[in-house]
Amino acid sequence: MKNKPPKSPGAGARSKTPGAGARSKPATGAARPKSPGAAFRGKPASAPPRPKSPNAAARAAAESSGPRFPGGSTRAKPAKTPVVAKAPAPARPKPVAPPTAWAPMPSARPKTPVVPMDDDVVGLPDAPIAAVAPAAPPVPRSKDTPGRITLLTGRERSAGRGHPWVFSGAVGRVDGDPGPGDTVEMRSAQGGFLGWAAYSPESQIRARVWDFHESARIDAAFFAERVRWAVKQREDIVEPGERQAARLIHGEADGLPGVVADRFADHLVVQFSSAGAWRWRDEIVDALVETTGIAQVFERSDAEVLALEGLESRVGPVRGEEPAGPITIEESGLLFEVDVRHGHKTGFYLDQRDNRAMLRDLVEGREVLDCFCYTGGFTVNALAGGAASVVAVDSSGEALAAARRHVALNNLPEDNVEFVEADVFALLRKLRDQGRSFDAIVLDPPKFAPTAAMAERAARGYKDINLWALKLLRPGGLLFTYSCSGGITREFFQKVVAGAAADAGASVRLLHHMGAAADHPVSLAFPEGEYLKGLLCQVV
Repeated sequence: MKNKPPKSPGAGARSKTPGAGARSKPATGAARPKSPGAAFRGKPASAPPRPKSPNAAARAAAESSGPRFPGGSTRAKPAKTPVVAKAPAPARPKPVAPPTAWAPMPSARPKTPVVPMDDDVVGLPDAPIAAVAPAAPPVPRSKDTPGRITLLTGRERSAGRGHPWVFSGAVGRVDGDPGPGDTVEMRSAQGGFLGWAAYSPESQIRARVWDFHESARIDAAFFAERVRWAVKQREDIVEPGERQAARLIHGEADGLPGVVADRFADHLVVQFSSAGAWRWRDEIVDALVETTGIAQVFERSDAEVLALEGLESRVGPVRGEEPAGPITIEESGLLFEVDVRHGHKTGFYLDQRDNRAMLRDLVEGREVLDCFCYTGGFTVNALAGGAASVVAVDSSGEALAAARRHVALNNLPEDNVEFVEADVFALLRKLRDQGRSFDAIVLDPPKFAPTAAMAERAARGYKDINLWALKLLRPGGLLFTYSCSGGITREFFQKVVAGAAADAGASVRLLHHMGAAADHPVSLAFPEGEYLKGLLCQVV
């Protein structure tokens, strides 16, 4: 008879918990109660012997009477009922682990997670990384077959997000001996297609992507379509009255890395700043002429970045004749002269169009200080907006002469403007020492940080001019401050200005973020394209 399990608490008198009294003990000699199922773990004492199988009985008979074979084994004699050997049991299949969540499906392009931008995008020093996985067979260079670049393992992530730049540190293998500007097929270390790109063997930006679709064909028709599309977009985003002075192609944002095209009245000014853009220069210019109907095209490929690409400067007409003199344009009802040969960049800062108009609406009756005024874009708009007075400062006498002409060209009161040729950094301190103050100040300096590596050094310059400008502003005064440095992010620039306000002991509030006009778009996959950042601040 099995031992009955003890009664649970509550079935009778409850035993006391430790500390509440002595715990009740079982009677002396009583057997320890077994847990349910304990009886099933041991073999019953009266269990009958296990019957032998028919085959086992036959084997026992053979061992007693059968002949011995070499090795001491015995074999049973055939019986009336033959003994059938058991067939070997099939091997148990090894368990196969289910595919992990990140494993790509067969014949599908691997998906990559969205991760913070790494050094193959922003150009930071290359860290040690894994070797290249076995690449596809080399591709011979020929007229119809492009070269191929294979990226290092893990360096395809930015391309998978649509970023058009590939830095040299991301390239693991080059096949086909491509030359400057040649189109190459770009693949991941696993062999997946990433894009068609322009190769630049001397640049840190080793490749710039033309198209991310494997079906694309990079030829004259490709560029003609890209140019037509870019020009058509300007009809939708630029007001009709502003289209005679507008940017028609804005590099990466229009799918044409290294290509810039501006329209000034009946002239086009183009700038090619990459090996790929130079390779397709004639096809792009032909497409511009055909799309716009403008036959006069002037080239200003003289940016400093050309040296990094191993290219030389080219300045001069590429279609038609060179302009006999400055080209007159109209912007927001005001007239300006553009010197396409000697002016900065393509001759005029079209990107500040909207910001000049904003200043014009906010400075009526105010005393304005325009620093780094160049040819007077902000100065002319301030006077046109009814500013009481403007002090225009620049270190270039030629730029100030052009600013004077623009004031006269628009029949604005010349007595209300003072032109000062001076270093802005030194003049701001001098004005403070003189006890001068203003109601609005414009800071539109040249590029302090072309690359991210120069950001910290440039920050000191930005902080200095903003600090002294804030000290010159009256309560309620407006600060229009800008950075056109590609190496300075919007967040970093705002942090610098905030630091300047703290050091100046000024209470400042941010009224508005400013940027380039809509004909200078920025691709979300290429944040480096947002080079112009502006803040409208007010001293309170």
